Amino acid sequence: MAKSRAPRADAARNRDKLLASAAAVFGERGLDAPLEEVARRAGVSIGTLYNHFPARADLFDAIFPARLSALDRLAETALADADPWSGFVAFVEGLVALQAADRGLNDVLARRFPAASGLAEACHRGFAHLDRIVERAKEAGRLRSDFETQDIMPLMWATSQIIRECGDAAPGIWRRFLGFVLDGLRADAARPLPVPALTPDQVAEFMAGG
Repeated sequence: MAKSRAPRADAARNRDKLLASAAAVFGERGLDAPLEEVARRAGVSIGTLYNHFPARADLFDAIFPARLSALDRLAETALADADPWSGFVAFVEGLVALQAADRGLNDVLARRFPAASGLAEACHRGFAHLDRIVERAKEAGRLRSDFETQDIMPLMWATSQIIRECGDAAPGIWRRFLGFVLDGLRADAARPLPVPALTPDQVAEFMAGG
């Protein structure tokens, strides 16, 4: 019996090492990081990696949905804030801070989704609360009335680029950019905009790689 269990125990250990390695490598280098580097840091062969995770997306699904649960906590805190504007700002700042802390998560949140169904579902779930956060701030007269939930995506795409380009030399510069953006989102700063927001269907198409 011990002999039959040993391979499974070894396989479980290898899987755990691969997940830890992938989380570190993707966090440092983003979702396009070489899988050979993931295998090397885990101390296994690339063949072992593919035995456990036949596609890159399988690794994403194993790592990032749990990390995206942070969005649920951010949303709960924002909705519990007695000041709807403060809650909105805290959610947006927390969201971008997650991007800045992990380049893999930055790719997940701000670039087109990879072909990972579990990851896409987790991300959609994490943003399910955003409608209410936005509506509370608008109803309180603090957030400009023409801001739509889907406007968060272009904001994230922009901050993602800043994080990628400036993250090493000026890791906190995104906070300055975001400060400008948030001031422009105040209701008393609103001016007519030249184009409408993206539609939810357009956002979904872009994120799916359309």
